[in-house]
Amino acid sequence: MSGHSKWNNIQGRKNAQDAKRGKIFQKLSREIYMAAKAGGPDPSMNPSLRLVVDKAKAANMPNDNVDRAIKKATSSTESANYDEVTYEGYGPGGVAILVHALTDNRNRTATNVRVAFTRNGGNLGETGSVNYLFDRKGYIAIEREGLSVDEETMFEDVLEAGGEDLITSPEVFEIYTAPEDFTAVRDQLEKDGFVLAQAELTMVPQNTVPLTEEQKAQLEQLVEKLEDDDDVSEVFTSAED
Repeated sequence: MSGHSKWNNIQGRKNAQDAKRGKIFQKLSREIYMAAKAGGPDPSMNPSLRLVVDKAKAANMPNDNVDRAIKKATSSTESANYDEVTYEGYGPGGVAILVHALTDNRNRTATNVRVAFTRNGGNLGETGSVNYLFDRKGYIAIEREGLSVDEETMFEDVLEAGGEDLITSPEVFEIYTAPEDFTAVRDQLEKDGFVLAQAELTMVPQNTVPLTEEQKAQLEQLVEKLEDDDDVSEVFTSAED
C-alpha cells in the first residue's frame, strides 16, 4: 500500500538523541507528570499515561524516573502546572513545521521558538497556518529481521487488528492507524507475538516537500534548535525523507 514512510527519519533522530538522553528524560518526565495529574497514576486505567510510559520505555528511561514523575503528579504538595501549546510555521524550502510544547511560561517558550525559526531560515506562522496539512495517526514499526512473515500475511494481520495502512521496505513493516484505534491495534499485534520497534501517536504530513541538500541541512539545524528547548516536546515537518 502507498503512504508516508518515516522509518529512516526515526533512525536518524534516534542516533542524534542518544547524545541528549538527559534532556529527553526531563521532557518525558514532564509528559508523564501531566498525564498522571490529568487522568490518575494507573497506566492501565489512564490511556494517555500508558502511551507516555511506553514512549519512556522505548527511550530506555529508567523505571525510577517514571515512578518519580507519577508520584510527583499525585503529591498533594505539588502545584506545578503546564500548558500544552502548538506553534506552526514554515522552514527552508517551504516545509511545514508543527511544534508541540509543554510550558509553564508561554511568553518564554513563544520567544524561544520564534528565535529558532527566524535564525534558521524559517518563519513562525499564525495558529492554523499549517496544522491542516497534517493528519493525526497511530504509527507502529516492526523490524523484519528474523521475521518469517511475508507482506501479504502481514497485511492481513494489520487489517484484522484494525490498522489502516501498511508500508513495507526490506528493513521494516510500517503500520498506520486511526488515532482512536492505535491502542487496540498495538495491543493486538503484541498479542500476536510481534515485537514493536516503535509505537506512537504522531502527525503525518498529507504531502511531503522535496529539499536540496543545503535546505535539508538548514532544516536539520532548525529542528535541532527547537528540540533543544526544554519546553518543546515534539517537532513534525513535511520534509520528504
